[in-house]
Amino acid sequence: MSDLAQPVTDDSLRVRQLTHYQFSWVAGEPGKPGTWTLQLVLDQGAWEEVLTIDADDADNLQDLLSTATTVFYDVQRRSLLFGTTAAGKH
Repeated sequence: MSDLAQPVTDDSLRVRQLTHYQFSWVAGEPGKPGTWTLQLVLDQGAWEEVLTIDADDADNLQDLLSTATTVFYDVQRRSLLFGTTAAGKH
């Protein structure tokens, strides 16, 4: 029998599957850049995260998110993980 801390709750899960996402942009002050955010909906809404990102990251993430079949998010590390590939596969 393992020594897992009990109970296992939504807050104890550290890696979740991205199920939906939404980019938003808010205008800055006149002459200043706006602010991009990326809202992540994880595990069908069991968890949500909002990331503030720059325009280059928004562009790159849109490219990655639109082509990946599976995306995970490590809540503790605040890292997106794009799909999985078996060893030896291209």
